Amino acid sequence: MKVLLGPRGGDLPDLYAVPRRPWLRANMVSTVDGSATGPDGRSGSINNAADHRVFRVLRSLADAIVVGAGTARAEGYGPADVPLVLVSRRAEVPEGLRGHEPGRVLVATCAVAERLGEARSLLGEEHVLVLGEDTVDLVALRDALVGRGYESLLSEGGPHLLRDLLAAGLVDELCTTVVPTVVAADGPRITAGPPVDVPLSLELLLEQHGTLLARWFVERPGERGQPDAPSAD
Repeated sequence: MKVLLGPRGGDLPDLYAVPRRPWLRANMVSTVDGSATGPDGRSGSINNAADHRVFRVLRSLADAIVVGAGTARAEGYGPADVPLVLVSRRAEVPEGLRGHEPGRVLVATCAVAERLGEARSLLGEEHVLVLGEDTVDLVALRDALVGRGYESLLSEGGPHLLRDLLAAGLVDELCTTVVPTVVAADGPRITAGPPVDVPLSLELLLEQHGTLLARWFVERPGERGQPDAPSAD
């Protein structure tokens, strides 16, 4: 990969190392015309080799992965090498994430979730986090995961969850991939929901065969995170 902006020298794990802990970053992919999915409604259909390479690195650097249950279902998620935390107001556990070793899958939900009992039966009560009465308290979720030792958190969307994490001020970093293709239609963007206004600082920009991969840090008042991030070979 070619480094267009950022430090020269180092491999991808160095380039994407977190500057401090706890740290929550999100990783999303989109087309040149802004769609977060292909014609089949899945982001998997617009991924390419460059995106997959960074996707694997980000997962390898995470202590836990946070993802909306709907996204996990639509994308056909299976268990990961680190705990997978499903965010679901209904306490939904997709079929592909059932029956695995306890602790591989967790659910973050709320007290009125219609499938709360089923989730506890499937995953074990200690792996079902009830955070809020009728909505999932994302601040409490971040704090609960950090309390369990999961300090490097990776969110893989979907668009509604990413918007809500940004609105709550929980995202430290947004990793984006723009693949060199156009799909038109009415696909979703990488965020969805009521407006937010979150200023970002571009810390790293990589390119491979027209695919652009970036690290954006969320700018906070009186603070600007700037790790001396290193260059991919």
